[in-house]
Amino acid sequence: QVQLVESGGGSVPAGGSLRLSCETSGDTYRSYYMAWFRQAPGKQRERVARFDTDGSASYADSVRGRFTCSKDYTKNTLYLQMNSLQPDDTAMYYCAAGDRVVDGGTWTYEYDYWGQGTQVTVSS
Repeated sequence: QVQLVESGGGSVPAGGSLRLSCETSGDTYRSYYMAWFRQAPGKQRERVARFDTDGSASYADSVRGRFTCSKDYTKNTLYLQMNSLQPDDTAMYYCAAGDRVVDGGTWTYEYDYWGQGTQVTVSS
C-alpha cells in the first residue's frame, strides 16, 4: 500500500502559478503509475496529467503547455507545476497512484490510491 499527501494549493489571480506536491510513503520500493486529477463543483473528475513509470508525462488538452508534471525520486514526491492559471483551473486537485492493465487489448490505468486533495482557486 502507498499513502499520498498533497500540498501546495492556494488562491492566486489569473495568470499566476502554483506548484502542487504529492508526497508518497509506504510501499515506495516499487514503481506506480501516477496521475493528477481535478474536480470542480458540479463537474466530472478530469485527469490533467499522467506520470508513467518510465518517467514520461502526458497531459490533458486543457492544460498542455501550461502544466508540467515531474517527480523527485529521492524524495518520493510527485509535482505539478501550474503556470498561466485561469479561473477554469479552479478545482480540488488530487494525486493518485496505481497500475496499468490490459483491458480488451488496450492499456488502461487503474488508480487504487488517492490523496486527500488540495484546493486551487484562481480569481479573475
